Amino acid sequence: MKFLVGNWKSNGNIKEKKRLLGSLNHLKPKTKVILCLPFTLLNDTKTKIALGAQDISLYPNGAFTGDISGTMLKDLGVKYVIVGHSERRRYHHETNAIVKNKANIALQNGIIPIVCIGESEIEHKQGKTRSVIKRMLLESVPEVGKFIVAYEPRWAIGTGVTPTAKEIESIHKIIFETLKTIHCEKMPVLYGGSVNAGNTTDFIDIPHVDGFMVGRASLKSETFVPIIKNMN
Repeated sequence: MKFLVGNWKSNGNIKEKKRLLGSLNHLKPKTKVILCLPFTLLNDTKTKIALGAQDISLYPNGAFTGDISGTMLKDLGVKYVIVGHSERRRYHHETNAIVKNKANIALQNGIIPIVCIGESEIEHKQGKTRSVIKRMLLESVPEVGKFIVAYEPRWAIGTGVTPTAKEIESIHKIIFETLKTIHCEKMPVLYGGSVNAGNTTDFIDIPHVDGFMVGRASLKSETFVPIIKNMN
């Protein structure tokens, strides 16, 4: 099965959510579509599309002002959660250890974590991609349970610049081989980073690419639905 994750980040409102879901609910995609919305839009959402959150607290319920716990997400019917997105790692200083803990907490609440990894532009230019990816992967994924990996090179996120198909194939092979060393080679691996309807047709048949994580293009049906149709 192929996966398509839409990450709205800090965008959107109730009206825009209803408009997009109205378009998606009429589709019968062969792809597993997951929409990761801001916390404010997760409530009162009637849809056949799987709901995902963009983060999860390290802590249980209690005196943790501003945090959204795993039990709260579970109560909302959330099935997936993004952990370790590059923006969380960069702006909130989340380490691999924090990402792993969040992934484990998600699983404890019956939520599948989508673990993000990806090298920076400097690491890419210095030829450190392989070592960085392997370390991030091994130190960020949960010890037991199902999870999804999303490879998003930081230098491609929101820039309109993407790796070549050959580069993506090379990195996804490294991820597959690394997952195999911990007996997790059956876990889905997605590509993300300036994904749109145009380049998905070039990337969808690359070995070990099990789908995509989409940012900006997931905000509107005009740009998101064509990606779904391409994947079908």
